Amino acid sequence: MFAADIDGGTFRLRHATPADLPAMVRLLADDALGAGRETARDMEPYQRAFDAIDADPAHLLIVGDTVTAGGQARPVVATFQLSFLPGISRRGAWRSQLEGVRVDASLRGHGLGKLMVGWAIAESRRRGCTLMQLTTHHSRSAAHRFYEQLGFEASHVGMKLTL
Repeated sequence: MFAADIDGGTFRLRHATPADLPAMVRLLADDALGAGRETARDMEPYQRAFDAIDADPAHLLIVGDTVTAGGQARPVVATFQLSFLPGISRRGAWRSQLEGVRVDASLRGHGLGKLMVGWAIAESRRRGCTLMQLTTHHSRSAAHRFYEQLGFEASHVGMKLTL
């Protein structure tokens, strides 16, 4: 699907499979916010969500693997979800929604996030989207800087209601 040379190895993006789900949950839980809301003790809710997302062509679950120059593989070191949404506003524009962008802590700062978001932007354009949107928690200042460096603007106030 996508591959790029990084630090003497290769980073590859591919569609997630059900076997990748535990590693995806581990990545989602690997920070202060995720640790409080994600748990691998009960994988059933994650499996139901994975199945629904995987069955719908308007949603993609993507994982990233690395392979060193010596051939050592590290599967599922990154993940994200990309969804494609039709809308009436903006003259009937399609938009993409980027969710759950995570890179293994040991590989942060190596450009993997930039490669992932770059691929997501290209795929969104390929599918006719005119806007990409995402939310990031107000406490994630490093994530805010990262997305701003990629051209995203903090143009709206996001709100959520827990149901």
